[in-house]
Amino acid sequence: MTQSELIVLNFTEIRRRSIKLWKALPESRYNWKPDEKAMTSMGMIRHVLEADYGWNMIINNESMTNYHTPWENQPLISVADELEFAQPYRNTFIESVRQFSDRELNETEIVHPGNGEKKNLGKYLLRIGYHESVHAGQFLTYLRAMGIDRPSVWD
Repeated sequence: MTQSELIVLNFTEIRRRSIKLWKALPESRYNWKPDEKAMTSMGMIRHVLEADYGWNMIINNESMTNYHTPWENQPLISVADELEFAQPYRNTFIESVRQFSDRELNETEIVHPGNGEKKNLGKYLLRIGYHESVHAGQFLTYLRAMGIDRPSVWD
């Protein structure tokens, strides 16, 4: 298995577990948040899904100048609608990752536009997986605080 295949497998497993958590969210709690400064439950889901679009631009060295997300005018309707809308962008992102050679993963330098940090592509991709995993942990905390049964992410 190549490095890119392992990274794609990791992304796929992380997303499978995230979706399992998101589907446990009842519609009545879509706008719930633990405090005024936090994201809503649906806002966090969208944040994670929407990130694939930006990540894909970054790893392909596309300009983020005048960045506009396809989600800009999309209403938050349901978890199912969010997943359906996001799927083409997820597919594009995963296909981009799949195309990288071991050499590219080890030698390509990525500069994150938000903070200017430089990382090699392989490490940058692993941090992308970590980003979603952190939000999965936050989402578990949201579900706990709402008193909602939490699905096991270990199945």
